[in-house]
Amino acid sequence: MQVTVVGLGKIGLPLAVQFARSGAKVFGADVNQVVVDLVNAGREPFPGEAHLAEYLAQVVSDGNLEATADTAEAVSKSDYVVVVVPLFVDDEARPDFGWMDSATDDIARGLKPGTTVIYETTLPVGTTRTRWKPRLEEGSGLTEGADFHLVFSPERVLTGRVFEDLRKYPKLLGGLSDEGAAKATTFYEQVLQFDERPDLKRPNGVWDLGSAEASEMAKLAETTYRDVNIGLANQFGKFAAANGIDVFQVIEASNSQPYSHIHSPGIAVGGHCIPVYPRLYLWNDPDATVVRAARQANADMPSYTVGLASAANGGDLKGKKVAVLGASYRGAVKETAFSGVFATVAAIREAGGEVVVNDPMYSDDELDTFGWGAYTIGEPVDVVIVQADHAEYKSLTKADFPGVSTVVDGRRILDRSNFDGVTFLVVGQGEQA
Repeated sequence: MQVTVVGLGKIGLPLAVQFARSGAKVFGADVNQVVVDLVNAGREPFPGEAHLAEYLAQVVSDGNLEATADTAEAVSKSDYVVVVVPLFVDDEARPDFGWMDSATDDIARGLKPGTTVIYETTLPVGTTRTRWKPRLEEGSGLTEGADFHLVFSPERVLTGRVFEDLRKYPKLLGGLSDEGAAKATTFYEQVLQFDERPDLKRPNGVWDLGSAEASEMAKLAETTYRDVNIGLANQFGKFAAANGIDVFQVIEASNSQPYSHIHSPGIAVGGHCIPVYPRLYLWNDPDATVVRAARQANADMPSYTVGLASAANGGDLKGKKVAVLGASYRGAVKETAFSGVFATVAAIREAGGEVVVNDPMYSDDELDTFGWGAYTIGEPVDVVIVQADHAEYKSLTKADFPGVSTVVDGRRILDRSNFDGVTFLVVGQGEQA
């Protein structure tokens, strides 16, 4: 079985490696020649993905994975094509299909009869049928359902633990035809292995949802649920802090009842998924007021968090040096996509503060390219705001920040007892919690 994975990013490359480790001959296609060269050398092009370095080196050495910049040629040699090319969305919930359109045109040029094409990039409902089908047919001269098959199967993994998540969660899919869905099911059953999940009503494995649209919606629904839940938690956190209540105790108590699953409040919701996919849902369903309100509530949290620091310093941050801990959108991941750092820095500057940023995963030069001054822990600073929950921050104390008067922990990662004599605020708790 020969497979082309189109897009060797933080999801696509681990997928390609997984398929190769399961016995498929895999071609990894990417427009970035640097990525192609690194993969062919058996070297991971990005850090932080568990087991990727060792697995990649092995499958390249064994000859089971080969990278190329020529997508059409790779597709022409493949039985299955798996597409994991980024889709971008603007603040008005409008998808930018540019990269995916280009990749789809390349796939169409190489498409041969008998191939099954599977899109894994999260999409608005209906995109597989109404956009990719006609584009592939026009570019290839072939007919979907007769000459080739088209399926949607959303990726459901988290960067940093892709191989673990591939085993843990059911592989959802939906085809434009029953035959296409059956072919995709056979494919995934050969290249994925699944953990036992006694908590599920049906066995863990490949789940055919009956249509591409159902599969597209399932991914949007599970991610939008998280955004709405976090938005609700942030609303609870604001109210609790304003009324001297520790919202984390409230959430723990509420979640002791099996029908309550409240998430945790925090300074920001970042990454490629949770801030983005609700916007894709809104593109299909602009009247979804609950989704829109939650997305706005979460987008407002960096400003709210900086406001806590401003209020503790007389209403603004003029003349204050403010260190933001964490450029990444979450701990242990070197990624700034939709990170809360951008809105946090903007809010600090609007309040008159001088901003410096620290992140153990980025060099000073890398931080400088974002237009921030790099901060080294141990340097004097007036205010500290925790934006990412890197493990390196857990043991920090006030001695690490000479002159600090205010700390706002946006991730509830610091130990309050390490900051005696400092105004210490936690999103959702307040100073006295």
